[in-house]
Parts: sequence; C-alpha cells; structure tokens
Amino acid sequence: SHPKPACHYPPSQWCRSLEIAIECKVQKQCMELGAIKPNQTVPRVALTLYYESLCPDCRRFITKQLFPTWTMLQDIMSLTLVPYGNAKEVLSVNSPFSCQHGEPECRGNMIQACIIHLTGTSLAFQVIYCMESAANVLNAAEPCLQLYAPSVSWVTVDACATGRLGYKLMHGYAVMTRALNPAHTHVPWVTIDGQEYTEETEAKATSSLFRLVCDRYKGVKPPVCTGAPVKLSRSGCLAE
Repeated sequence: SHPKPACHYPPSQWCRSLEIAIECKVQKQCMELGAIKPNQTVPRVALTLYYESLCPDCRRFITKQLFPTWTMLQDIMSLTLVPYGNAKEVLSVNSPFSCQHGEPECRGNMIQACIIHLTGTSLAFQVIYCMESAANVLNAAEPCLQLYAPSVSWVTVDACATGRLGYKLMHGYAVMTRALNPAHTHVPWVTIDGQEYTEETEAKATSSLFRLVCDRYKGVKPPVCTGAPVKLSRSGCLAE
C-alpha cells in the first residue's frame, strides 16, 4: 500500500549506506534500525589534540567541546590525543620530564599515555574525559579506569606510568610535539587533517568544534550535522 521510493536500488540494499537511504527516502527507518553508517570510503576528519593533563584550558576544551563532538560524530572523525603539551625532556635522576604544572601533571600525562597505549584511543578517551571532568584529575584516574575499561587493571597502568614503557611513550609524544610546524605556543593546540595549525582553525575549534567537523567532512553529512528532524513519541507520561 506504500508507494515505492524513487531510487535505483532493491529494498535489500536500502539501508546499506547513508547515501542509498537518503536517495530511497528511507533514512529515518534505517537510522531507527541502526543499520547505516557514513560512507567508509570517504576519509574521516582527522583531529589531533596536543594538550597536558592539568591545564585548565585543555580540560575545558576536552569536556566542553571535544568529548561532546566526538560522542556525536565519531563515525566521521578520527582522534589522536597527545598528552604532552608544554612539557620538556630534561636530564634528571628523578624524572626525564619537566611539566608546566609540576610533577603531578607529568604523572597525569604519563597515566593518560599509558591508558591510550593499553586500551586504544576510543576507550581511552572515555577514561580521559572522566578524569578531566573530575575535581581532581589524578585521584579520578583509577575509578575512571574501572568504570570505562574494567578489563585493564590499575596495577598495569601504574606499572607503565612508573616504568620504562611510560617514558618511551612520553618520548614519542615529545617528538611529535617538537615536530609541529609552526611550533606550538600554547595548549590546547589543534590540527585538522594533518594540516598546519592556523589561528582561524583554532578559533573555530574552540568555539564550535562540532560545526567545524561537520563542515570539513566530504561525504554525505550525517543527520546530526544537517539538523534533520527526528519525530519523537508523544505518548509521554500521562498525569493521573
């Protein structure tokens, strides 16, 4: 009884991709089934964040801009986290690194580097967001890990953060940070799609990162970018 959508694909393929669903006018139905994803042949928007764990501006950017954007747009963006910031490699018996906000920040950076290494960026970012949104970043590390990555023991993370592996990971981030061109002058420092940092890009990233990622994506925009209307149930909770 329903009219056939004006498209050139059989019904079995209507939900194969977002592009086909849009053409066949079944986008809403396919989205409800969770059956469509953005075209994987289109490159994701690649965002790299250079930051440090106790920097107030970094914490604000991660919790207010980056994490909400990543939560909604992770299908069309890739994320690289570089927890080093304004640290420096030094010749010291106690620690090979000196951090802007002292030794606690060096430990925070190291913990987050180890979590990224042990869990992968997607899972690690949830732990890091949990840490950065807490009143005390370091005290939150273990409970945040248990909440979002319970398969990874705190003992393993702590051993990494106090051992040779942690130092190796941080050295790698130091090399990445020093290779920035132009050199970073502050954090958070954001680059998009491997391109050079620009003040214009940073202004857009720090004011409306969500819109920046949507605009930079070359494929068919997901509904959340286009503001496609979603009809919600009106049944509600009736008053007695």
